[in-house]
Amino acid sequence: MSFSQSHLLGIEPLAAPEISTILDLSERYVDLNRSNMKHGDALAGLTQINMFFENSTRTQASFELAGKRLGADVMNMGMQASSIKKGETLIDTALTLNAMHPDLLVVRHPHSGAVDLLAQKVNCAVLNAGDGRHEHPTQALLDALTIRRAKGRLHRLSIAICGDIAHSRVARSNILLLHKMENRVRLIGPPTLMPSGISDFGVEVFEDMEEGLRDVDVVMMLRLQKERMDGGFIPSEREYYFRYGLDAEKLAYAKDDAIVMHPGPMNRGVEIDGEIADDINRSVIQDQVEMGVAVRMAAMDLLARNLRANRTKEVMV
Repeated sequence: MSFSQSHLLGIEPLAAPEISTILDLSERYVDLNRSNMKHGDALAGLTQINMFFENSTRTQASFELAGKRLGADVMNMGMQASSIKKGETLIDTALTLNAMHPDLLVVRHPHSGAVDLLAQKVNCAVLNAGDGRHEHPTQALLDALTIRRAKGRLHRLSIAICGDIAHSRVARSNILLLHKMENRVRLIGPPTLMPSGISDFGVEVFEDMEEGLRDVDVVMMLRLQKERMDGGFIPSEREYYFRYGLDAEKLAYAKDDAIVMHPGPMNRGVEIDGEIADDINRSVIQDQVEMGVAVRMAAMDLLARNLRANRTKEVMV
């Protein structure tokens, strides 16, 4: 398998063959997760520590389940009551954890670059579960797997990402991944929710929802990240839904077989109409949740293989 990374800090360092390797292995874990015996031994004897400095339900549960199904000893650290709150620096926390000899460290942090800093201070594999507005690589990978399974391919598709682009690490990771796999990416949203320098991303930008959705294969809605907003980015949620919320009328501009995605949690009636979200013929939102466990299993499996191989080399030297 083509995968040489020691950490999974973002999509940007990954080559297209490495992305394909993760997705191909994920397919095997989808089958395992659907079987009666849902356990493997790829992480047997290894310790996985989950450090979430931001609240999370889906991502943390997904990583925890993925680790346990692969046989790891999994520990969740309550960072809300940690020494960080008492004034300890992130580097000191990293050094303390390193002394415990973990093998896999899963980190979510509100500040961009914090996960990369941790990776420089520990002797284990680090997985980025989301850092600030920077990246959320496993979300992009599970989205890619969902698209590939639904459309039969992951190249030369037209994909619209709609909503709060400015505050979304999910959008950034997806843009990077989809470009590496030769897709056409459109961003749709109000100017107040578009990041500065968006022209450098190699995407098409639309302010009008209907124009942006015309003939796309995939519609990816994003949550309004109100917790990251420090001002009035939208007039009101009602006005936002009228202009940018996905309903049947707007979805009609996409291709007839276009799929609908959302990373969750959803704000029904703000970003997406409830009937569209629950449409079994168009929505793949629940598939994304299922793919998340498989993708995280694959990512940790591949990192563990490289970790073991590197440790064996060190011993031989």
